[in-house]
Amino acid sequence: MKNIRLSFAALFIGLTLLWLLADELAMQGFWPLRRTMVHYTGVLTMGAMSIAILLTTRPVRIERFLGGLDKGYRLHKWLGISVLGLAIIHWGWVQIPRWLREWGWLQRPARRAAEQAPDTFFGYLHSLRGMAEHIGEWAFYAAVLFIVLALSKRFPYRWFYKTHRLLALIYLALVVHSFILLPPAYWTAALGPLMILLMIAGSVAALISLTRQVGRRHQVIGRIEALHQHRDNRVLEVEVKLDGPWPGHLAGQFAFVTFDEKEGPHPFSISSSWHNDGKLTFSIKGLGDYTNTLPHTLRTGDLVKIEGPYGCFDFSGRQPQQIWIAGGIGITPFLARLQALAATGGSGSGSGSGSGSNVVLFYSTSAPDQQFIENIRQLAERAKVRLHVLVASQDGRLTPERLRQLAPQWKDSEFWFCGPAGFARDLRNDLLARGLAPQDFHQELFNMR
Repeated sequence: MKNIRLSFAALFIGLTLLWLLADELAMQGFWPLRRTMVHYTGVLTMGAMSIAILLTTRPVRIERFLGGLDKGYRLHKWLGISVLGLAIIHWGWVQIPRWLREWGWLQRPARRAAEQAPDTFFGYLHSLRGMAEHIGEWAFYAAVLFIVLALSKRFPYRWFYKTHRLLALIYLALVVHSFILLPPAYWTAALGPLMILLMIAGSVAALISLTRQVGRRHQVIGRIEALHQHRDNRVLEVEVKLDGPWPGHLAGQFAFVTFDEKEGPHPFSISSSWHNDGKLTFSIKGLGDYTNTLPHTLRTGDLVKIEGPYGCFDFSGRQPQQIWIAGGIGITPFLARLQALAATGGSGSGSGSGSGSNVVLFYSTSAPDQQFIENIRQLAERAKVRLHVLVASQDGRLTPERLRQLAPQWKDSEFWFCGPAGFARDLRNDLLARGLAPQDFHQELFNMR
């Protein structure tokens, strides 16, 4: 999370500093102040939206820096919220003074002479201002609508998947708006070329999204080979046999899986280790309208599209001891690592680092399935991992205090967490307050929307 916070802050601080160097900062009187704020909010909005659009292409190089694609999507969400707020402020500075002027509450601004001769490049852009403002206004209304829908959890994923792509088209309209209205003074400062570079990168990303080329190089077709349903905890295990080459994956990584083209791809952790046999397993819990239908709609032999692997939740760290904490279906990435360790008798070769004897796994569940738990017990025994299973109705919930008591070696351990965000926050805060280094707490982010 540290790198995404740094990236988020660096973007806005960097754009602000470059804007301060480029802008005239004419703030004597309301209308000059208004013009300055319109430019400033416009720069921040387009800078944030350009990076947000770029992140939708799932760039692998950026993923590693941010700590995983799940972290990249968290940054994408923060940027989306920022774009929404900044765009509203930008629109307010543009539109509200116009209304106040029409109502007679503000005096008309003094006319400004054309900054460039009409036969120059900037003069030509100046002649297009009316069109650019009209494009920007309608693109703003559309962007607000689709960003609000994207942030609404009640908006069905299948519709989110379809409508969210339209933001790429809206972004291209805003690029036209911004390019025409970019003040001439910005072009000769560092800010102008940077904004052009951001908008070019964002435009390429938008075209990739509109033509459905996102992740195409990482896609492979497979067939469902077997289905196993655990009714007590509503988990469906889907075994897939790939028909094409797969680069292999580390235990803990995930992939985007498309069972239905109308529904689109969904991210699921891979619950099997890689044995170079073309087989993947996904353990999917019925948590929503779509995943609840999978046990009734999927059939052996169905074609599926797999895209990946993604993620940096790979159990590689600097500490010799590890503590794994899984809540509910958060056990999925740990199953893959248990399989990898079990295959070597817990020696720790293969993906990740350390041996099974240096690992403690806490699995907390409120919907126990005895066969599912027994499978975990057998894997943990073969992997030489110490396992604590806590059924909420019988054993109570796992608290930070309880964890520290059951794992007294926690100060010399690295934590790998996959489960409810609230418990992750409480546990992380507790451990950091007691001296754990921030880089020793790794969390898989469930919510990528």
